[in-house]
Order: sequence, then structure tokens, then C-alpha cells
Amino acid sequence: MKVDSTSTCAPNTLQYSWLTENRSIYGIHSKMNMAGPQNKLQSSATRVDPVAASIIYGALENIAIEMGYKLMRMSYSSIIRESEDFGAALCDAQGRQLCECKKSTPLQSGPIPGYVQGIMKQLQARGDVLREGDVIIHNDAYNGASHSPDIGFCVPVFHAGEHIGFAMTTAHHLDIGSCEPGSVGVSNCADAYAEGLQFKAIKVEDRGVSNGAVWQLIRDNVRVPDLIVGDMEAQIAACRVGAERFVALIDRFGLDVLREAVEDLFDYSERLMRTQIEKIPDGTYSATGVVDGYLDNPDPDLQLLPIKVSVTVAGSELTVDLAGTADQVEGHAINMPFIGTVDVSIWLTLRSILLDTEVHGDIPQNAGLYRPIHITAPEGSLANPVFPVPTMARVSPGNVLADTLMRALAPVMPEQVSAGIANLKALGFSGLRGGQHWVHIEIFEGSYGGRFGKDGMDTVDTLYANTRNNPIEDIETHVPLRVNQYQLRDNACPAGRWRGGLGMVKEVEFLADGSVSAEGDGHSQQGWGFEGGDNGVSSALILKRNNGEQLNLPSMLQTRPALAGDRFIAIGGAGGGYGNPYARPADRVLDDYLDGYISRSEAQDKYGVVITAADTVDFDRTKGIRGAAG
Repeated sequence: MKVDSTSTCAPNTLQYSWLTENRSIYGIHSKMNMAGPQNKLQSSATRVDPVAASIIYGALENIAIEMGYKLMRMSYSSIIRESEDFGAALCDAQGRQLCECKKSTPLQSGPIPGYVQGIMKQLQARGDVLREGDVIIHNDAYNGASHSPDIGFCVPVFHAGEHIGFAMTTAHHLDIGSCEPGSVGVSNCADAYAEGLQFKAIKVEDRGVSNGAVWQLIRDNVRVPDLIVGDMEAQIAACRVGAERFVALIDRFGLDVLREAVEDLFDYSERLMRTQIEKIPDGTYSATGVVDGYLDNPDPDLQLLPIKVSVTVAGSELTVDLAGTADQVEGHAINMPFIGTVDVSIWLTLRSILLDTEVHGDIPQNAGLYRPIHITAPEGSLANPVFPVPTMARVSPGNVLADTLMRALAPVMPEQVSAGIANLKALGFSGLRGGQHWVHIEIFEGSYGGRFGKDGMDTVDTLYANTRNNPIEDIETHVPLRVNQYQLRDNACPAGRWRGGLGMVKEVEFLADGSVSAEGDGHSQQGWGFEGGDNGVSSALILKRNNGEQLNLPSMLQTRPALAGDRFIAIGGAGGGYGNPYARPADRVLDDYLDGYISRSEAQDKYGVVITAADTVDFDRTKGIRGAAG
């Protein structure tokens, strides 16, 4: 399931707040000085008519949304078409993000500026230049890409012969020719070269002429070439739509007006972020999270890897320091690229905490938001690895990083965080059918902890992943798998004034011989409870062989053979509870019991609520138990 954080907002919220603010100050203050990223906003003057800027903002956002819809609808693979594991955005000629598609996942759209800047860097190093008609493929995890399966396609945008920006899409591809089938089971590998094909700013089209050799190279080195190339062609088509719409917008308003409006929008987003940072008391706030690592490996250095987060607030500036985080792990793909994973994890979390759309309305999602935020991590650590250590399985530690950042800020922002999450998993299924490979990737949901005033969200893809679950009908139509069970987990509901989100259970049966793999976390850890709430519940993976044998599997699972009739069971964790369970209204506890989330004994033991044989609350006895507890 995917969370739509904008669904509760009126579509004109941004326009209203933008116009209200800027009409009142338009023409009064001097322009601000933004000579460097450290400079604070000096004023809130605008360069262009706020009405025009608001219209341009809406147009840019809708271009990105259209790009995303076209990519999603044209794609062949369910990971893009159904799970929406893609990104779409426009950047200016400097690589600064102008907008992004709301349908996409933060882990895909967020890294796009890094992709663009990595492309420009590598082209410059080769002495190459951008020209009209170029189409560039890029997936270099050490030059902006999130990880190698997230392949980006970039179309430079020209207007009247001048390079004025980039239209770009990213998407998670089923296979990129790595040492294991699919793009999930490569959790153990020698280095980045073993993770599959590396595209470092390669022109698949040069001035409109297709490079057939590159396309043949791709087809010859991936296991499901028709799906992969079809998805890539969809990405390029979506980029071209974005470029066309961008040029049409410039034709309407003029290049100078658009550029000045963009600077105003950057400043507006920055001003919003600085205003919220200033509300946090100055100081340093720290927390430590733990990544499972490789629990089946006897080497203790590969298990229970710490992620240390220290947040320093000074006025309207915020610095996140990851000193103390575990060293990078050689030969194992759990390392996180600093640009493309670590930065996006931190940006997404701060954006969600400080500028929640439900509270603040729709705001421009652009480079201005992150001007006040600074990130440091020791080189050679899990959060800033050095090439060529592998990075394929970076999603789970990145989610732990986001969760730990939220935990660090929880004491000073208790009403703006959730209790600890239960991490998601990426599951890979593959095999041969009629001599041809098939690959399926499943994003298996986690859950959120309780929040101030609300229970935790059940079975959703957490934090910066935020993809969708895959319909059972789609799975069973396209690959030899059958889903036997898909339900909320029983007897795993963390108590709190606002309970933790529930995990789920999904059992998948192989109808033909194949293999299974996983990238996950949360087998050794539980989501942290907050302000008296219970800790969450850990997750698990089980393989039931067709001969009756049952295997408990680690969260990081390298590709393992499976036979027809084998059943793979993923059990999701539950998020932590928020607040004293005795403060939960008795009727809410009764509802949880009637819904099957908790038992009658749990209602009494955890919440102090006595439920009678007639399924009603015994208020006298409940009052006595809760009163005795103080």
C-alpha cells in the first residue's frame, strides 16, 4: 500500500498561501542574497508577479505528474506499473530539482538531482557535451544513482538552441545482468561490478541517432530483455513528454520570467523550511538504530550494524551527522550511497516531520527545501562507502536511518513523529519457463508506529520507499506463483494510547521450480515504543518445503533455489505503540477486540480494560484497574 500525503489537502492550498504571503510583501523588501548555500534568507521579496509564479508552479508540478502517469501506464513490469517504483522530475540546467511527480516514490524522485549532476560530471570528464536529441542512460551508484537497478534516463531540454534543463525518469528494473537473477538477491557479492551492468552517462541516442550497440548490449546481458527494454522505452517516452511540456511552458511565459519564478519558488520553499527549523530548540539530539545485517553469517562484524544519528539545530540551520555509524561492509551489498540514498532518506524524513502536507498544505517540492539542511558522514562508513563496495541492498538500512533520525527528534517534536516503524522487504522470485527467464519483485509492506492522535498505519511501505502493494491477480496472471494467504497478522498489535500499525502475512507458492531472495530488516529489532507505548513486533521469513521441512530464513537472503510446491511466507513486523496504553479510550480497546486485533486477556493485561462475555466493557472493573495503576 502507498501513502498519499496530499489527499487531505484542497488543490489550491499552495496557491492561496503563496499569494497571501507574497501580495502582502511584494515590492517592499530588497531581494535576498543567496551567494552560497550557507547564507540565510535576508528577505522574502519576489522577482515576478506572484500570480504568474503560482501558475508556473502548478504547471511544472503537473508536467512531472503527467510524466509519471505516462511512464506507469506504458511500463511492462509490475514493479513499475503496479508498485509505482519509479521517479519523474524536471531539473534546471544546473541540476537543481524544479518539481517531482507525486505518484512516484521519494527513493526514486529524490535522487534525480544527483543523477543529473553525476551525468554532467561524467560527460565533462570525458570531454563530451549535451546536444539536442541526446538521450542518456545512467545508473552509477557512486555518481548520484540510488543503486544500480534504479536506472535513469535523461533528456536534456533545449529552447532556441540554449540548454535550459533536464527531463528525467528513474525506475527499478527487474534484472540488470548481475551475478544473481533479478535485482534483489545480490545481497552478497564481491563488488559493484558483480551487481550488473554499469551505465555511466551513456548516450543511447546521440543527436537523435539511436546507438544500436548499446541496446544490443543490454538485451544480451539481462535475463528478461523484452520487459527491461520495454520499460526503458517507456522511461524515454515519458522524458520526451516532459521536455515538450517544459518548452511549451517557456514559450508561454518567456525564459527570463520562468527562471525568475523558479528562483522565487526556491526561496519560498527554503523560507518554509527555515521557519520550521527555527521552532526546534537549538541543541544536539542523538539516537542510534541497528540494522540486522547478515544474521546467518558467523562473522559478528556483519551483524547488528549501528547507525548513529546526531542532529544539531542552530537557528534556521540543521546539520545531520552520522559519525559513529558502522564501517562499510566489504563483499556485501548493504552499503548506502551518500548521494542518492543517505541524503534522500534524511530529506524525506525532515520534510515529512517539519512540513507535513496535511498541516501545511501543498508546497513546491524543489531544491530550495534542502538549502538549510547539511549532512555529513565519515568516508568509508556504511553511510558513505567508497567505490567499489556494493550497494544493491541499500533500501533497508536507509529506512533504519530515516527511522533513527525520527527517533532523535522525537523528544523535542513529540507530536510530529511516529513511534518506531517495522521495516519493509523487497522479495525476489525468479525461474525458467519454456527456456525463458521470468522475474517478479514484490515490495512486502512494513507498518508505522502510533502517532499523536492516530494509530499507526497498517501494512504500508514505510518512509522513503512508499511504493504500492502488488495485486494478487497481477502476480498470478504473469508468473508461475500462487498467493495462498494475504492477511493482517494475528496476535501482534503493540499497545499504546495510539497502537502500533499491524503487519501482515503473505504466503506465496511456487507452481514451478525457481528461486527466491530477499532484502530486508527487522528480524532482530523491534520498532521503538514512545512515551509509554509498547515496542513493536519483529518480522520473519519462512520457507516451507514441499516435503514438509520448514526453514527460518534471515532478513538478508541471497538467492535460494525453490521447488514446485514450496511455499515462501513473509511475516511483517508491527510498529511501536505511542503513549500509555491505559490512556486509550475503553471503547477503542473494545473495537480492537471485536476486530480481532487483540484478545480479551490482552485488553485487560495491556490496557486495563475488562471485556465481558457479552463483548461489552465492564466500566466499573476497568476503572478500578486503571485507577489502581495511577
